[in-house]
Amino acid sequence: MERVLRYEKFNSFENCIHGTSAKNNLFHFDFSLALHTGEDAQSIVFNREKFLEMIGAEKNFNIVLANQTHSDNIIIINKNQTMGWSSQDDAIADCDALITAQKDILVGMLTADCVPILLFDDVKGVAAAVHAGWKGTHKKIAYKTVMKMKEVFECNDIYAVIAPSIGACCYEVGSELIENFNDYPQAIKHINGKYYLDLPLINKLQLESAGVRFENIEMSNICTSCNNEHFFSYRKEQGCSGRFLSVIGIKS
Repeated sequence: MERVLRYEKFNSFENCIHGTSAKNNLFHFDFSLALHTGEDAQSIVFNREKFLEMIGAEKNFNIVLANQTHSDNIIIINKNQTMGWSSQDDAIADCDALITAQKDILVGMLTADCVPILLFDDVKGVAAAVHAGWKGTHKKIAYKTVMKMKEVFECNDIYAVIAPSIGACCYEVGSELIENFNDYPQAIKHINGKYYLDLPLINKLQLESAGVRFENIEMSNICTSCNNEHFFSYRKEQGCSGRFLSVIGIKS
């Protein structure tokens, strides 16, 4: 697998810069890009800078990350400045979706099983990154982010990518959690008395219900648990500290 994952839906847009990092044992901590998990911060920042080189982000690009809290809080980035990149101290607080129409800025989400979603409207020049664990999915953060893009920027031709995340093949959950998703029976599997939940599918359905066309949605179809040699998986690794990063932005 390539060291950086890119997506067909976005590759056709010359002004869209995007990518998802993957594990790489040539770098510190298997190329984790998380500052909040206790690893040496200087080494993680080094990894982050290498990731920018891999996706071809020019040196004048700013990057905005958030302190993700499994919320449905959505923040619009109106200033071209870097936040949460070299330190957690200035990351956007209590937020799980970032939207921007600023040029030369990347917004991103760190994950290790939760669902990362990247959104792009080439006509309006708007990009967004979403983090959807089961709590965010239950709160319909993907749906709400698309609706916010429509409300604020009048987006009506949004493309979406659902990046690597844990799949229904590996995401075993209890019956009490399943009750939160009874509206999505097609995303629930009941096998040998065990329940399995398809979070990527639920988020895809939420994107469609918000008006994103079926043909505009790309599913990576990569399970982080099944592909743990390439992606961090909190569940497979029983509490790993590594995170991979999915980003998107607009080149000027």
